[in-house]
Amino acid sequence: MPADRGGVGRYVDELLPALVRQGVDLVVVAQAHDVPVYRSLVPGAEVHAAPAAITRRPVRLLWEQTLLPVLARRVRADLVHSPHYTLPLLSPVPVVATVHDATFFTLPEVHLTVKRWFFQGWTRVALRRAARCLTPSAATRDELVRVAGADARRVDVALLGVEVEHFHVPTAVERRRVRELLDLEGPYLAFLGTLEPRKNVPALVRAWSSLPSPPALVLGGGRGWDPGVDGAEAAVPATHDLRRPGYLPLDLLAAFLGEAELVVYPSLGEGFGLPVLEAMASGAAVLTTPLLSLPEVGGDAVEYTGPDEDGIRAALVRLLDDPARRDDLRRRGVERARGFDWDACARAHVESYRKAVAG
Repeated sequence: MPADRGGVGRYVDELLPALVRQGVDLVVVAQAHDVPVYRSLVPGAEVHAAPAAITRRPVRLLWEQTLLPVLARRVRADLVHSPHYTLPLLSPVPVVATVHDATFFTLPEVHLTVKRWFFQGWTRVALRRAARCLTPSAATRDELVRVAGADARRVDVALLGVEVEHFHVPTAVERRRVRELLDLEGPYLAFLGTLEPRKNVPALVRAWSSLPSPPALVLGGGRGWDPGVDGAEAAVPATHDLRRPGYLPLDLLAAFLGEAELVVYPSLGEGFGLPVLEAMASGAAVLTTPLLSLPEVGGDAVEYTGPDEDGIRAALVRLLDDPARRDDLRRRGVERARGFDWDACARAHVESYRKAVAG
């Protein structure tokens, strides 16, 4: 298993055990290095190793179109679930595909050109050819109907969940550990996510930089491909403390988020917004934007701001000057996060599977 499991990897890792709890008999096909992981994660499942060469995308797509249907027939599958946009076009059984995000259509400028073309193309194929499609939010479903010609009657919503073993109000020991590992002493603001243009991190850095004597700002997550982050960082005053620790292990995240004065996630749009949900579950006060799926996740348990630099700055000032409001957001966030669980997500998947098999 890669050390830096992203959102889709986390989705699969949490969904599979939840499907088993719903009584689903699973046959899992995984990269060879992930086979021991999935045998441990879902010990009752039949786990097959795909060819090692599928780490190269062209080979994976060829294998998916040719050998995956053969395997589906051999194991007598009732359906195939493709968890990340692409799917076998000549499957002997119905196919369900998960389409995580509509921003390849609605925000094309924030995606790398090759990725934009690839995911736009496969999203359209999935919406047309899959028996059913799943999305992680109603907002994503509605955007796919609006911009990609999806038939809403064939798109099912399965809200993602939060794993309380990993995301909970951190203990004093967990808080001390994350501070020691990140060498943090005073208060700090936290961001968590890959540093890509959609996350709008340069606007956050500039807004924070303009504040007099703010808490440290810690940008947790993979380096990504947003060149604007480096430019914004170069303009940070010497009096300000900006940290970029990179990818943070899963077992540190609850403490990293819950110990922050404020978790700021100024995204331009999300298919779901796991960092917002995970921050709420960790007891954090959250500031985010009211764009696409984020209000579906945050509801009235987070504070909202426009994505522009001035709006972020005003919201930071307002919240940093109001500890009572931050405490209220922490309480609301923990309560709201309890409504998102992987078993409910799995039940929505099972219902989609039933519809696909029934035709």
